[in-house]
Amino acid sequence: MPIINRIAAFHPEMQAWRQDIHAHPELGYEEHRTSETVAKLLAGWGIEVHRGIAGTGVVGVLKNGNSSRAIGLRADMDALPMPEETGLPYASANPGKMHACGHDGHTAMLLGAAKYLAETRAFDGTVVFIFQPAEEGGAGGQRMVQEGLFKRFPVDAVYGVHNDPNSPLGEMIAVTGPILAAADMLTIRIKGRGGHAARPHMAIDPILVGAQVVTGIHQIVSRRVDPLDSAVISLCQFNAGSAMNVIPEVAEIAGTVRTLRPKTQDEMQRLITQAATSIAALNDAVAEVDYQRGYPPTVNHAAETDRAALAAAKVMGKDRVVRDRPPIMAGEDFSFMLLERPGSFVRIGQADGAKGAVPVHNTKYDFNDDLLPIGASYFSSLVEQELPRS
Repeated sequence: MPIINRIAAFHPEMQAWRQDIHAHPELGYEEHRTSETVAKLLAGWGIEVHRGIAGTGVVGVLKNGNSSRAIGLRADMDALPMPEETGLPYASANPGKMHACGHDGHTAMLLGAAKYLAETRAFDGTVVFIFQPAEEGGAGGQRMVQEGLFKRFPVDAVYGVHNDPNSPLGEMIAVTGPILAAADMLTIRIKGRGGHAARPHMAIDPILVGAQVVTGIHQIVSRRVDPLDSAVISLCQFNAGSAMNVIPEVAEIAGTVRTLRPKTQDEMQRLITQAATSIAALNDAVAEVDYQRGYPPTVNHAAETDRAALAAAKVMGKDRVVRDRPPIMAGEDFSFMLLERPGSFVRIGQADGAKGAVPVHNTKYDFNDDLLPIGASYFSSLVEQELPRS
């Protein structure tokens, strides 16, 4: 279609933006260089730029015609605190920081759509381009909402995209209802009584108690959750002790809990707390449970997801738009935006043989640049569909 052809003409530009951002990854609320790059490009295309929302967030506003309708398009900008091992010429120049989830690509796709829409203006209404900081655990989406994002820039609906290394290049997953999980955080501090390793009977070993707590908690999903429901408990840290011959005083366990329903989320908190405190008490130890609610489930609205699928079909073909697929248990803070406005969050496949198939949050991951014109075309098609000229 024409959008793809026009956007394809500046695909090399999008690739250059993406690889530049990839080479200079910044963690949540530290995206100063990235937001500066975004702001300069938007301003250069005649788009009204607003900065400083949620610290490093950037919002671009493009108006055309007389319609009062408005649509929001969101991309995330932050990287992850992990090393990169791709060996690419544009690999991270910032040690211990890496774009391992494709936010560099999401940003470049939305910039591509902004460039196209600013040039063609084949719509009637207002487009709000939302470049969000701190998706990776920093709840930048929530902070933008709390700082008045949709009061300052009212939209009728808001849409977001994430790349999907598990799906073929150009296939879109547009599903109504819960598509991503609530992401809660859990820390358990077990207090025992330290002592000499040769005299364990004189101590209360928090490592032994902690091992039983880990086993007990991991049994919750298999025995206390409806098999037709979904829950994931992953205990990913166990820290205790500083010497090989000393039973420590304290052990700490930390991890994450993922659920799709509020009722299940409540039950997980109750059961985990009950298991940890009861097992500890049985061993004359004490367990303190710090259960932090994180991102809520990402729940797509039906009408807006239908609209997203319709726009995608114009770009990719109807047979490439998947409307029924189970949710995944990852979390996303676009969920906070969907609690404030109707909208839809879709995934677009980027796997092309071995290219683009490495999973996210992996040291060898890289965003597939062949997805850039597809994603930019989807955003642009959505705007022209939702804000048609009379």
